[in-house]
Amino acid sequence: MSQFGLVVRFALRPGRAEAFDALMRDTVAGIADNEPRTLAYAVHTLDGEPDVRIFYELYSSEDALAEHESQPTTRYFLDRVEDYVTSIDVQRLCLVTATGIANLTDDAERPPPS
Repeated sequence: MSQFGLVVRFALRPGRAEAFDALMRDTVAGIADNEPRTLAYAVHTLDGEPDVRIFYELYSSEDALAEHESQPTTRYFLDRVEDYVTSIDVQRLCLVTATGIANLTDDAERPPPS
């Protein structure tokens, strides 16, 4: 399977945003150091909703996602996430086209140079 992504919405418990963000900084550092097949992993705030975080994740394959989920930093996060959130909504994405992403293969179209 070609690259695919996830968008995950976390509704945070009141007063837990700062601690959640600290946990995510550690988690993202572990992803950057140990997961070359995780092509993008970004945590965002949402305008007007301080207790919401949106993740965008892009993986080179299903195997890359399985590898991500088995990493110690990810396991640490997953084992603790319920302490920080009231709900989690996950949506799977099929990559059509992109730019600015390292290690993107030809399975995803790239726009022609202008």
